[in-house]
Amino acid sequence: MKKLLYIVLLLVTTQAAFAQSFDKGNELYRKGDYAGAAQQYEGVLKQKQESSELYFNLGNAYYKLDNVAPAIFNYEKALQLNPGNKDTEVNLSHAQKLVIDDIKQAPKVGLSKMLYGITGTYHYNTWAWVAVSFSGFFILLFLGYYLVGTTLLKRIFFTGMCLAVLCSLFSILAAAFVRSQEAGQNPAIVYAEVVSIKSEPSASAKDAFILHEGTKVNIKETVGNWSKVVLADDSVGWVEKDAIRALK
Repeated sequence: MKKLLYIVLLLVTTQAAFAQSFDKGNELYRKGDYAGAAQQYEGVLKQKQESSELYFNLGNAYYKLDNVAPAIFNYEKALQLNPGNKDTEVNLSHAQKLVIDDIKQAPKVGLSKMLYGITGTYHYNTWAWVAVSFSGFFILLFLGYYLVGTTLLKRIFFTGMCLAVLCSLFSILAAAFVRSQEAGQNPAIVYAEVVSIKSEPSASAKDAFILHEGTKVNIKETVGNWSKVVLADDSVGWVEKDAIRALK
């Protein structure tokens, strides 16, 4: 019993400290002290507390300070916890316009890439909710089918039920597919102001290309202090781990 009370007290104390630091950060932000606000928000993260709102506010603070990479990183973290949030997506797009590198998306080649190009437009949580919606629609159509008396209306409701089932199944499969695709990705943000991407995991290797802060990459593997990264245009190279920050 005493142990349980201790755990409850610890949780209450932790949440109180989180709220206090978060509120202080918000107050500093409203006063225009963006550096102070960012410091408060970072302090909350160091306490192992996180939320989409916290990352969103931290991204805003860094954006006001013209710190492109941290702003993008925190907006991306906010979207991981709250996918599809319009305010975060809009602010992220504003921050991405400050990135020097203009990486074009490579054409989708192969069945899986083409499918992901279609289904990946939405988060797997969105697809899951779509499946739930069609399931609810199916129930309504079933009630209509059961209650109506004419053959024509029964056929209409039956057809609608079949379509609802197909759409629900498609949404479930899309959710599973998008989740499996995203699980295999390890995105990161370039934090170094300018960094040379090497052709091999060695400082003496030839430069493959140059990247600037804020660019999003995907980590494929890590060898020692080097990470192999792939860009949206399928460019591949090696970068020192300290120059990037993983989102997962």
